[in-house]
Amino acid sequence: MPAAPNRRAVAVILLVPLMATLALWAFAWPAARIAPRDLPVGVAGAGPAADQVQKRFEERGGAFEVHRYEDAAAARTAIQERAVYGAVVVTGEGPELLTASAASPVVSQLLTAAVSETAPAGTQVPVTDVVATPAGDPRGSILGASILPLALAGVAAGAVVTLLGLRGVRAALALAGASALVGVVATAVAHSWLGALAGGWWTEAGAVGLTVLAIGSAVAGFAALLGTRGIGLGTVLIVLLGNSFSGVTSAPELLPDPVGTIGQWLPPGAGASLLRSVSFFDGNAAGGPALTLGVWVVLGLTAVVLAGRKRPGGDAGASGAVDAAAPAPETTRAGAAAPVG
Repeated sequence: MPAAPNRRAVAVILLVPLMATLALWAFAWPAARIAPRDLPVGVAGAGPAADQVQKRFEERGGAFEVHRYEDAAAARTAIQERAVYGAVVVTGEGPELLTASAASPVVSQLLTAAVSETAPAGTQVPVTDVVATPAGDPRGSILGASILPLALAGVAAGAVVTLLGLRGVRAALALAGASALVGVVATAVAHSWLGALAGGWWTEAGAVGLTVLAIGSAVAGFAALLGTRGIGLGTVLIVLLGNSFSGVTSAPELLPDPVGTIGQWLPPGAGASLLRSVSFFDGNAAGGPALTLGVWVVLGLTAVVLAGRKRPGGDAGASGAVDAAAPAPETTRAGAAAPVG
């Protein structure tokens, strides 16, 4: 009985449950452990009442990171700049809650519940949504569902470029062109058709394109360094870990440590944060995610270009080098090519 087919069958039997377990852990475990962890919130006002509100937040064992502000205007500015997710404004008539559902509908609901629980019995806390989600996506579900398709598009771009044998500068240009087109098409769907985005159209298209380019560059870069096995590594890193650790459906500060932090270092999480910033917050806090994506792009494309130069099939004079290295056909005295065999 052939040994090789048996070994391959055993490998399939063992690897499929292993991959299923890894996928279940990556997606289900963070979702089952959602809770605030150093979640930035604000308290606006002075006096004992404001101090008491801050103390209640701090008593929750590291769940919240409290920032103090002088008044409601300063708290609103902090929310719009993405310094905090929401703020409690202490007034003479009682507390008021400012939220930003566009930053995270889940956090907005969490803060509303937390502040209502601490309010005096029979008191209803007024809630103002400073930066609300658009009417086309009131629960943020469309934005939350958009990251996985973008991740798959980036992985596909990197894989196709590799499998088609594109090298060097030609591969880099193909990745850039495909990513730019995905950015335009995805923005047309999410912004113009579904109404899930509310920022500058071309800025959003650029953010989406940069995200896809970072993912495609990463996959193609791994493949340039490791061969086709790099496609598998890039897929696991981007789709399995990057998507599940992105925090796009909740918030990075709601995921277990260090999952939330790792997710923001990977292209899907950075891309989701960048898209939120340019769509709803006038580009505030967009620098960090954009820098992260830029690093992935530079590293990935550098690997692709350098690998293309080293290989005979690279772009730098590849065809000329192959032609020069090929032996000239033997000819007869009449100048015709000698028949083979």
